[in-house]
Amino acid sequence: MTYENLRQDMIDTCIFMNDKGINQGTAGNISVRVDEGFLITPSGVPYAEMVPADIVLMDIEANSSGARKPSTEWRFHRDIMQKKPEVGAVIHLHSMFCTSLSMLRREIPAVHYMIAAAGGPTVPCTPYVTWGTQELADAIIGALQNRLACLLANHGMVCVGPNLKKAAWLAVEVETLAAQYWRALQIGEPHVLPDDEIARVMEKFSSYGQGETKHVSCC
Repeated sequence: MTYENLRQDMIDTCIFMNDKGINQGTAGNISVRVDEGFLITPSGVPYAEMVPADIVLMDIEANSSGARKPSTEWRFHRDIMQKKPEVGAVIHLHSMFCTSLSMLRREIPAVHYMIAAAGGPTVPCTPYVTWGTQELADAIIGALQNRLACLLANHGMVCVGPNLKKAAWLAVEVETLAAQYWRALQIGEPHVLPDDEIARVMEKFSSYGQGETKHVSCC
């Protein structure tokens, strides 16, 4: 079996997301780019019961190999890998606060400067499209233009990154932003930072941390 360690990392990430409370049950899915195409989590297998051989290998033409069927959301994973060569990993979750905002068809505005980690002054929300369809894949590709994360109306969220570790880190950050925004809305209308401030923050992030090992964080 190829990529055994990477397959285990994917399983560990799924379990981490569930244990952290930002995903539930068998909801959500993860993919990671490899030379042959990408690895993707299987459809309907509980993460705690998953073993490396359950992870499905797919090529860009959507041919799969392995004993399991791939996630029913494979189309948007394939299209992201195909159209965004800088992306090494894709994470889709039904996280509580991102999903709640998506039910209101609300994007996340720049209510905290950490939104810059998602690539711009908003985390956009797609229109509602049935799960597993090419139409949903098209909507996600549109929302991820110049962004690293988006909400899916009445569904959940998607985050991308150059590797699995950074995509998972961003997923936690985006869910945190959604939770902060949700809570602030219970009291009033949050102040939104201007676009030029988010541009400054993005520039500061480019030199923050310890070189190749850096992770964007609070100062």
